[in-house]
Amino acid sequence: MRPKERRDGGQKDLFKSRLDQIVNLDHVLVKLSKQIDWDFLEKKFGAVYDDDPGRSPLPTRLMAGLAILKYTHNLSDEVLCERWAENPYYQLFCGEEFFQHALPLDRSSLTRWRHRMGEDKLTALMQESLATAVRVEAAKPADFKA
Repeated sequence: MRPKERRDGGQKDLFKSRLDQIVNLDHVLVKLSKQIDWDFLEKKFGAVYDDDPGRSPLPTRLMAGLAILKYTHNLSDEVLCERWAENPYYQLFCGEEFFQHALPLDRSSLTRWRHRMGEDKLTALMQESLATAVRVEAAKPADFKA
């Protein structure tokens, strides 16, 4: 079963402020989130899922976004989960429309998702996100030198 992306348009949240209305739209993560082809990633990563019954997979944008943030900022899964819960830019980057007070997954889901994707897909994800960051001037090639 392929992941279903959350796109409800916020009809149930009339009294909440949308993240894109409360964050700085010039922030690096906001710019980067607009440039990444999330639909392409959804198709590419969704191909690893089968249609067997069971729990629905987590949204690809959430999982791919978390992977990008983890490797870009060199974070452990634990720190990534903590920062996501307190950072509206991380949440917007991962496809949330409204601020969430808790990550909608267990930390162990990150490990399982990485194993399911495999090293090749994750490497391609990182390369594409870094190239996009350079293209939109959110980062410079010198930022990636060790």
